[in-house]
Amino acid sequence: MDFKQHIKIVQNWPKEGIQFKDITPLMNNGQAYKQAIDEIIDYAKQKEVDIIVGPEARGFIIGCPVAYALETGFVPVRKEGKLPREVIKVDYGLEYGENVLTIHKDAVKPGQRVLITDDLLATGGTIEATINLVEQLGGVVAGCAFLIELSYLNGMEKLKNYDVLTLMRY
Repeated sequence: MDFKQHIKIVQNWPKEGIQFKDITPLMNNGQAYKQAIDEIIDYAKQKEVDIIVGPEARGFIIGCPVAYALETGFVPVRKEGKLPREVIKVDYGLEYGENVLTIHKDAVKPGQRVLITDDLLATGGTIEATINLVEQLGGVVAGCAFLIELSYLNGMEKLKNYDVLTLMRY
């Protein structure tokens, strides 16, 4: 399936000069969404993952159905102050500032094989921070899976030591 047929390009959103890749039409098409998730599930099976990890919020949209299908757990990575129990955190750079991501301290067990999911790989900062959290807990990043890669932002450079699946490249 040509998944790009189900992505809407929104000009100048959220700001001038940005071509936003809107995944909601893909999610709104049951067959396209299912096939995209199924491809990530197949990848996860090949990687023999034990658990799925995804950063908020669109990482949940991709990771939760994968975890459900594999009958494994899903671990949310959230912004600071959003998780109710003891967390570890990592600061990371954004295009215009800094952000903090957190994960529950007991969410990933040492040696667990982890698949990290998100909708989009852009600069790679969020995923690099998520990898850092998983590895601090002793998890093994078996792979990362994305619907879309924005290759012109070079996020793959930050993931060069990891196995990565992307379903679409712009």
